[in-house]
Amino acid sequence: MLLAELVTTHAAVAATRSRLRKRQLLAEALRSAAPPAEAVSDDPDADEIEIVASYLSGRPRQRRTGIGWRNLADLPPAAEVATLTPVEVDAALAAMQALAGTGSHTARTYAFTELFSRATADEQQFLSGLLREELRQGASDSLLLDAIAEAADVPGRSVRRAAMFSALSGPIARAALTGGAGALESFTLRVGRPVRPMLASSAPDVSTAVDKFGDAAVAADTKLDGIRVQVHVAGDDVAVFTRSLDDITDRLPEVVALARSLEVEAAVLDGEALALDDAGRPRPFQETASRTGTHDAEPGALPLTVRFFDLLHLDGTDLIDAPARERLAALDRAVPAEAVVPRLVDADAAALAEFFERVVAAGHEGVVVKDLDAPYAAGKRGSAWVKVKPRHTLDLVVLAVERGSGRRSGWLSNIHLGARDPAGDGFVMLGKTFKGMTDEMLAWQTERFTELAEGSTDGYVVHVRPEQVVEIAFDGVQRSTRYPGGVALRFARVLRYRDDKTAAEADTIDALRGLL
Repeated sequence: MLLAELVTTHAAVAATRSRLRKRQLLAEALRSAAPPAEAVSDDPDADEIEIVASYLSGRPRQRRTGIGWRNLADLPPAAEVATLTPVEVDAALAAMQALAGTGSHTARTYAFTELFSRATADEQQFLSGLLREELRQGASDSLLLDAIAEAADVPGRSVRRAAMFSALSGPIARAALTGGAGALESFTLRVGRPVRPMLASSAPDVSTAVDKFGDAAVAADTKLDGIRVQVHVAGDDVAVFTRSLDDITDRLPEVVALARSLEVEAAVLDGEALALDDAGRPRPFQETASRTGTHDAEPGALPLTVRFFDLLHLDGTDLIDAPARERLAALDRAVPAEAVVPRLVDADAAALAEFFERVVAAGHEGVVVKDLDAPYAAGKRGSAWVKVKPRHTLDLVVLAVERGSGRRSGWLSNIHLGARDPAGDGFVMLGKTFKGMTDEMLAWQTERFTELAEGSTDGYVVHVRPEQVVEIAFDGVQRSTRYPGGVALRFARVLRYRDDKTAAEADTIDALRGLL
């Protein structure tokens, strides 16, 4: 298979809004990468399936290649003829990832230039998006799993079950297309191999969340503002994985030490690591993120605390299919109380709402309301977990807008947000968002911001007159050196455009700083 074939598939997937058609296109590409039927399942050519599946999901198999924005902003002349294959690209990226030590920067730049020189203009654009993990084509991981099932002609439930126990979809694709449903049965929970994390849906308030479970008692876990960690313990061997299933064991010695102190032979724990101040309140999230982003924490580095909220395996027994009440009981037996996320089990909505208020007052994000009868749905965002966070809103001004890509091609999409500067007549940029926009909103804002455009509209970013007010919901504010106001919004999303307000009535930068 040529890389050009994947580029064509990517463009076709991005161009259609039909989920069925997307799945068909992805399945066709996967079948094209499969080795001949007579080949054995461990044929080296089967690796191409893993690579193709990974690229179709929008990410390379190598998470850290050393290739940054500066490289991607200065590409060599493109090739005229398509000759690259996905296997060759994967090998080149693997070689770049392996480079280290003196001279590695020069060697990586040379390897990057050599690879991109062999790529056509369309392939360069595709590879740039792949390395930035910004191939927005509307093909979610769940859709890729459905495509794997279709391509291999195996039950979708078999693919989804196997995917629970694999960090990547590539190995699932390879197993399904070379060994069928039987090969997928080899994917089970293994201590030391990360499990896809269970995710929560959202509710605007506690009563709405509780209503989803009727009159039954629920568990309300404190939602900590830290880094999701999955901790695997096998004797003295400990592995720590992030939400994206990257191995960060060497970065969290405190978590490793706590895990080794547990009186267990084997365990798989789900939790959160965060930095706390002397009073036990969470420090700013970026401090936690900065610590977890550093290899081999230096003595005296900001200490992190871990709190666990679930247990998937204990001493030879898998608990992933057990109801939450059993998993939580096992967690309370295996882990000291001070290392367990504060929790309230109750059926009374008023008591749960009061608990939510105490949690927020203590500086935490909110609560996650959980069905006590539900199993651990690895890799899924379902109704069994419902997160509730206090919602902040501000009226801000649109300063610029970016042209959309993928399914938003032809529309003006990502908006740049500004708060009013009380010291003058200008606005201070706080960040960008494309979240919360319906198709109707995209169509409206494309027309509106075309009218407000200032200067040339040929570029990727269209600057507009600061007149349109937009109501933005967000989860919090953090310090930022990226934006001139020194603050940025967390998880900003559009609620509505405000035609009843002028830019002079927008919220000020001081209102945001007051939330720090």
